Amino acid sequence: MNSDPTPHRAVPSQRTASPARRSLLRAALTGTAAVGAGLTLGAEPALAAPHIAAQRKHPTTAEEALRELSEGNRRWRTFRQQHPDQSPEVRQTLTTGQHPFALILGCIDSRVPPELVFDQGLGDLMTIRSAGQVLDEAVLGSLAYGVLELGIPLLMVLGHQSCGAVKATVQADQSGERLPAHIQYLADQITPAIDRSRNGDARIDATIDANVRLIRSRLAAEPDLAAKVDSGALAIVGTRYELNTQRVHRIC
Repeated sequence: MNSDPTPHRAVPSQRTASPARRSLLRAALTGTAAVGAGLTLGAEPALAAPHIAAQRKHPTTAEEALRELSEGNRRWRTFRQQHPDQSPEVRQTLTTGQHPFALILGCIDSRVPPELVFDQGLGDLMTIRSAGQVLDEAVLGSLAYGVLELGIPLLMVLGHQSCGAVKATVQADQSGERLPAHIQYLADQITPAIDRSRNGDARIDATIDANVRLIRSRLAAEPDLAAKVDSGALAIVGTRYELNTQRVHRIC
């Protein structure tokens, strides 16, 4: 995933937050999206859907999976998406089982949905998302399910430029002020990755990469996952998505 780029709230606590805390969160956790009303689920389409080819042959190795994701990301950033595996035939096939070829641990950021940035469809990816890709038992169990039960050959940690969870963590670390409610839990998990050799925005940016590397190392140290890696059945990689170019590139 190293081809040339193509141009193109925090949860409120039960107590009233201090002005400094509100200012910190407002600066760090931006990007609120408005949700439109009037969306209807299950409505009949006005026109019959066009015939689309049946589900593609999925990659069966980590190398093949990385190649497919790289090609999909190239389509995404050059506005040539194919929106694969969404036909009526594929939907019917998936009622009897699933065989995703990649397992992606990403951030909850609304600007980085893996199925879109890799131009994939139904049954292609198993995605797990938490703020800052933070690991807990539920996330670890979900990742283990994808690898051990479904035999997925590629586990990708996907960080991204301008991560609000990382920014909030770095700013709270500098100010010494605790974040409200469960957001502090996220910060506690990200804090070991803070790159204190940098300052300002450079510290935040470097910590985004360091956090991806730390999470990848933790996953690679899990005994069940490590055994799969040692046998050649699994690869665990760390990547980063650039919001300004829409490019995903590997960092570890």
